[in-house]
Parts: sequence; C-alpha cells; structure tokens
Amino acid sequence: MKNLKKVFHVTLITLTVMLHFGCEKDHDSTDNRRGQVMGKVTDVDGQPISGVKVTLSGINEEDQMTTSGNDGTYSFDNVTYKTHAVTFEKDGWMAVGLTVTAADFEASGAATVNVDMISASARIIGSVTDALQAGEPLSGVAVSIGMVGGTVTTDADGAFVIPNLIENNYTVTFTKSGYVSIVRTVAPVDFVDGVATLNIRMGSEELLPGLTAVDLQSAEKWYYNEYRGGRNADAYPHWDWACNYMSTLDFRGAWQEQNEGTTLQIRNNGDDRNNPADMDMFDSFVYGSKLITEDNKILSLRLQTHNADASAPTYFGIQVIDLNAQQPKAEKVGETRTYGSGSYADFDFDLSAYVDKEVIIAIGIYRQSTGDYWKQLVLRAIRFADRKVENWDWLPGTEVVEGWKLSQQTVSSTMPHTKKSFTGISPTSGNRDNYVDAYRSWRTVDHIAARWMFMPLKKDPEVFPSEGYIIKTRNTPEVDTKVPEAYLYAKFSVASGSNRLTFSTRNFGSNFTYFKLTAIKNDGTVTHLSPISNTAQEASSASDGCWRFKHGDGGASNPEGYALFTYDLSAFNGSDVTLVLGVYNGEANTGENKLVLHNIRMD
Repeated sequence: MKNLKKVFHVTLITLTVMLHFGCEKDHDSTDNRRGQVMGKVTDVDGQPISGVKVTLSGINEEDQMTTSGNDGTYSFDNVTYKTHAVTFEKDGWMAVGLTVTAADFEASGAATVNVDMISASARIIGSVTDALQAGEPLSGVAVSIGMVGGTVTTDADGAFVIPNLIENNYTVTFTKSGYVSIVRTVAPVDFVDGVATLNIRMGSEELLPGLTAVDLQSAEKWYYNEYRGGRNADAYPHWDWACNYMSTLDFRGAWQEQNEGTTLQIRNNGDDRNNPADMDMFDSFVYGSKLITEDNKILSLRLQTHNADASAPTYFGIQVIDLNAQQPKAEKVGETRTYGSGSYADFDFDLSAYVDKEVIIAIGIYRQSTGDYWKQLVLRAIRFADRKVENWDWLPGTEVVEGWKLSQQTVSSTMPHTKKSFTGISPTSGNRDNYVDAYRSWRTVDHIAARWMFMPLKKDPEVFPSEGYIIKTRNTPEVDTKVPEAYLYAKFSVASGSNRLTFSTRNFGSNFTYFKLTAIKNDGTVTHLSPISNTAQEASSASDGCWRFKHGDGGASNPEGYALFTYDLSAFNGSDVTLVLGVYNGEANTGENKLVLHNIRMD
C-alpha cells in the first residue's frame, strides 16, 4: 500500500508539473535571480542511492543533467527562479518527477528537492506476432501501461520490454495502425522472479462474435460437468435459485436470468433489427474452455424457448474451437437445432471428436432473419457425461460414495482448478427476486459458489449472509454422518507449495456443526481427512471421519475472529485430487446447523 501511494503521488506530481508549465506562458517574469537546486535521493528506508540520473528542465531553457553521488546528493547551480521539473531515473528504480518553483528558493538562494525512490526491478516482457502473416513477428506495435510505465515499441523480432516496474496490477494495451487493439491485464501473481510475460497475436479474425483466438486463450474454464440456471424450484433443492449459478458464466450478447432458466436472446432493439440473418455466427452465446474425455463427451442441454413455436422456432447450436489447431476455427457440432415450445426438452451433442483435448465450447442462438426477429433460448442445464442426461436427474455414473450423487466419471473428468484462494463474502447482496447482479459480482472475487461446484443433496444454502456463504442441515431427526446434507467440491493438482488447505469458518447458537473434508483420487479412492490444526473455540472428531465444532466469532469486519481448520494434503503430492467439503446432520432435531464458509485457500 505504501508503494501504491507513492505511485499515485508520482502521477499527481507529473500532472502538477504539466499544469505549472502550462501556466508559465501566462507570466512575463522579469526575475533574473539565480540560485541552486539541491537535494538527496534515498530509498523508502532512507538509504542513499548513487548513480541516479537527475534532470532539471524548464520552459525555453536547456536541460541540465547530473548524477547523484555515493551519499545520494546532487546539485544544480545557476538555476533561474522559475518553475522547473526535476526528474530522477535509474535502471531498476521507478522514475520520479517533482516540481520546483520560485517560491521554493529560500533566502540563501537554495531550493531543496529530496526524493524517495521505489525499487522497481520487475519487468513485463513478451512478443507480438502477426496472425495476418502466418504468425511472423510484428514490429512497430505500441505497448503501453500508461503514465507510470510509459510506452515501448516492439522491435524487428516483435519483442518488447517494459522495465523498472513494481509487481503490481497493470493494464497493457497493444496498438498498431491496421490492427484491432488488444488489452491484457497483469496481476502481481503473474510475475515470476520479477518477470511477467505476455505473448500476443494480433490481426486474428473473430472466431466468436467479438472474440479472436487471442481472446479465447484466456477463456474461463468450465471445470465441472453441470451448470444449472433459473429461479424455479423444480426437484428442490437440486434445482432452486439459491443453488443454480449458471449466470456466473461468461455470457455475451443479449441474455437474462429468468424463472425458467438463463436465457440467450436475439438482440432486437433499435438498430439491432437491421442486423442480417446469420446461421454461422451466434447472435448471443455463452462459452468456456472445457477438457473433453471419454467420461464427459456428450453435452446435454435442458431447455425451452420463449417467443417461439413449432412454426417459428428458435435456432440454436454448439460450436467448438480447438485453439491448438494449426488454423483455429469455429466448428459446428452436428446440425443447427430448432425448438419452439414452452415445455422443457433435452438435446444432446456428441463431442467425441475432441476427446483428450481442451477446447472452447460455445452454446448460442442464431438470428434466422433480419427485421423484427425476437426469440429466446432458455437454458435450464448444461451437462456433460458419457451419455445423454435428461429430466431433473443428477449426473449418471457409478457413485464414489453411496448417496452422494457424485460419480467416478464426474470426478475423473472434473478439471483441476487453476485458482488457489476463494471467498465466501459476496460483494453485492440480493434475494430470490434480485440476485443476478450479486452472482455476477462473484466472478471478480473468486467466490466459492462460483468457483466450486455446489451439491444440494437435501438442503439449500444461505447465499448472501454478511459472515460468508453458508451450507447447512435441515432440522430433522434423521442422523447421518455418511451422506452430507449439502457439499461443495473442486479438484486441485496437489504438489509442494500447493498441498495444504485452510478454511475459515464459524457457526451459530449452542449446537455443534458437523462437517467433513474428503479427498477423492481420479481412480475413485476415497479418504476422509482430519485437520492438522484448528483454532475453534470447541472442536473434536466425530463419527465416520466427521468433525464437530462450535465457534461464534468472525464477520466481514472481523476476519481474524473466524476459526481456522488446516489440512495437510502432502500425501497426495503429484496427484489430482477432488476435495469435498460437506455439512452433516450429526445430531437429531437440533435446527439448521450451519457451516459458514468465509475463505478457502490452497498453499
């Protein structure tokens, strides 16, 4: 935060210099006095920095340059009593610009300008290639991160280096005349040994509306085999607004969350009606990157339509893009489908041609004619399995644990997560009638419900409490420490540096909450895990690998108050493991016992 404040300060100073110089023209100063500008250059800890290039610049005056000495000091003599910019530059340090004005000169004739510089040895490097010229290096591309880092230009090899940075968040813009500009973001986590690498391909054609192959390389991953949308509680709790999070996916064009499902629409407002018919390019769509295996090669859609009937149906389909192909292109899977009914139906698409490949999957609606053309494709479920999935069923296959509705096929084909930290705090609140904005806000914070798969076997969650996302039990006499009331799961590649899971939690009231963390290997081996440590007010092991606890502290304004449970996963080093965190009804008739999920992290 200290460094960020300094970066902000530098930006303000730069603007101040510009303002002073702009105003200088308005003054016809006859002040012929001359003095000395002097100072000392230090780091943020007050240690002197030698060898800093210091430049003194004034309007209609020749620049003066010097270098700071071993003690960090510098000086300029014979300086007019006018506004000057003083800039400080050294490789490996962030450049700083300050201002000296006539008012800064003391009676002795000296103006003192001291500066702290920030160590900035990080770099953003990379290369740009030309998709219009078979991937040849593209020179002359302006690569900019704004005022802090300035702009550099790619060389004859298409390479670029932006030096003297801190490991921070940056927006990097690539521009060249005749090419569509590209914007990429760099976060602190992207720096490895102080270097963040961006390799960009410019000039690509659109493979999906508004998206080139370069854009699709950063597509969100569809880690799981089922995504549910809509508000209606069909076959509750599996299908319920609090359990259905399809709207957290990446939708493009016109779409809306409705009672019946997450709805792709034809854009039909104003000038949109002039759009030509196009049965090859989607009008609106949802997409993600998906690893296809023998266990999930059949894509099933449960859907209905609005504003359509058998005589004027909705046209829809699936397109797949293999980014590893020599010339990536959008390929239709089977024929374009039609449907025109307010009743749900199930459609399947065979993805066998892409087994053992991670590809872009897009599900979309086509504009069949121009003019006032208004159709809606209502998606209730997107499901992947080794066979067609129908009705309100769970995904088919052999259960890893009886009653869990989690098949070995689903476990083996779930993709390992690339993220390591997840929050249960929703940035935006909501309720059954107004939750889409809240669900969409989860995308920006890696919310647990958006990044893990929620399985409501017997009970729905509490989605928006200020303490965190809550999974809970029913108030029931049915005691069961083998089958959870509800759970979440995600797969991780366990290795050194990523073989410990810690989650922060609390509960409410005087009753125990029973929970269990289970590890499932791809071969179906199930291991119930015990924490190596916890900070709960009261916690102990219980039946069938469960743990029970009481802890009434912790909240959004008191994150240190939560209980921490930590698990050692090093026994699974080198393996992909699906982790299941569930809540169990360990005692009869004790109300809704709750497991608050404030944060989960892998480290």
